[in-house]
Amino acid sequence: MRWALVLALTAAYPLIVYFSLGHIEPRYLALLLLVLGGLRWLAGGAQQAVQARWVALAALVLAGSTALLNMSLPLKLYPVLVNFALLIVFGLSLVRGPTVAERLARLQEPDLHPRGVVYTRHVTQVWCSFFVLNGSLSLATALWASEKTWALYNGFISYVLVGTLMAGEWLVRRQLRARWERVHP
Repeated sequence: MRWALVLALTAAYPLIVYFSLGHIEPRYLALLLLVLGGLRWLAGGAQQAVQARWVALAALVLAGSTALLNMSLPLKLYPVLVNFALLIVFGLSLVRGPTVAERLARLQEPDLHPRGVVYTRHVTQVWCSFFVLNGSLSLATALWASEKTWALYNGFISYVLVGTLMAGEWLVRRQLRARWERVHP
């Protein structure tokens, strides 16, 4: 339940910040980051505890910076933080194994074929590339774009890109699976 709340608040975060700036001082919006940081801290399960706590700590640092400086920039850096954290989680899974994509695939197919393991490794690499690109664009909008552009990118376009990547991967996977089943009935 806590993770659902964290995900919902994280997804809505850019829009909440955008519609609040100009009406509420950034230092008061820091409370939203405090809530997100606190929820991430509490929601971290046994496996994700270390990563969740680092993200929570970084969110708390951004919230503290916002409160002290009363500036919106630390607030706008939160999506960068989320992309960086996901890059670290996915990237570490490439080094330590099994990859994030493999773990997800094994939920549906516990006896994943070795070809599937190779494929999920490539999928994890693609996601790592995506997080680098998306995080870079989030950073660019935070530093140099208007608040409206920042909110549009981080609160809408980035989610469309995530959905497009997920749908594209699903289509590729279906095609590869069909091809594999034709060759190896």
